[in-house]
Amino acid sequence: MYFLTYNHNSETKIGILIENRIISMSDIFNILDKKSPQSMYQFVSTANDNLIEQIRNMLNKTDFKSILLNDVKICPPIIPPRNVFCIGKNYRDHINELKGKASSDSDVPKQPVYFTKSPFSIIGYKDIIKSHSHITNHIDYEVELAVVIGKNGVNIKKEDAYKHIFGYTIANDVTARNIQKGRNQWFKGKSLDTFCPMGPYIIHKSIIPYPVELNISCEVNDEIRQNSNTKNMIFDIDYIISDLSSGMELKSGDVILTGTPAGVGFGFNPPKFLKIGDVVKCYIEKIGQLINIVQN
Repeated sequence: MYFLTYNHNSETKIGILIENRIISMSDIFNILDKKSPQSMYQFVSTANDNLIEQIRNMLNKTDFKSILLNDVKICPPIIPPRNVFCIGKNYRDHINELKGKASSDSDVPKQPVYFTKSPFSIIGYKDIIKSHSHITNHIDYEVELAVVIGKNGVNIKKEDAYKHIFGYTIANDVTARNIQKGRNQWFKGKSLDTFCPMGPYIIHKSIIPYPVELNISCEVNDEIRQNSNTKNMIFDIDYIISDLSSGMELKSGDVILTGTPAGVGFGFNPPKFLKIGDVVKCYIEKIGQLINIVQN
């Protein structure tokens, strides 16, 4: 199942996408005789395998009214209540392309490199990435598989990590490289307004074979810049969830960005940073395509 947040007739709702039509979650919960969640965060926080199966069975048996996908504005699928968790340097080819760019970027990490992005930087499908031209002309793109946590847990064992996943979406870890490098920390350069495009949907984990091995790519103005597979991560999803939850509880609704492969703008010689008017298309197999345009 594909879950999405959308705006229709000036009202923001959550629903399920089936082909090119949307079924409102409130209609589904009315038949279930349960209080409908008002946001994707609320839904993810209360959903379990039994509820997902109930919904799946109902969709197969009930003729719901629906609206066309083209008739709505797609919103960010989920806004986590805490900072977005991110993994740096998680593809060897990405590490290799940065050799010589900065001394700290050339080493393959022995443990995951964590940082965060502000949830206030999240935007959705076809939303505008602001250029922030008064403080940067070094805006970069990074396509990433995002994992949405569906079950609270602390000190999670690797073999239990899958139980704590709700689903997956696409993220673009947009970065102002001059700010990232100039301040010797990553939060500011990665958390400017609009610097976390996400979406367009959350695909439930049951649709994706596990372990997750999906083609992942990014195009800028139809030029393929990044092209890899999530199986090439240095630290896989099981390891990340187990390690991140060690001594720190993960909560339902948390979002984890799992790193980006080679092909970022900073890795080219000369660099290919984003410019006003550039169209960025991030693609992950089975999930879809996340499109954004850079503007003032």
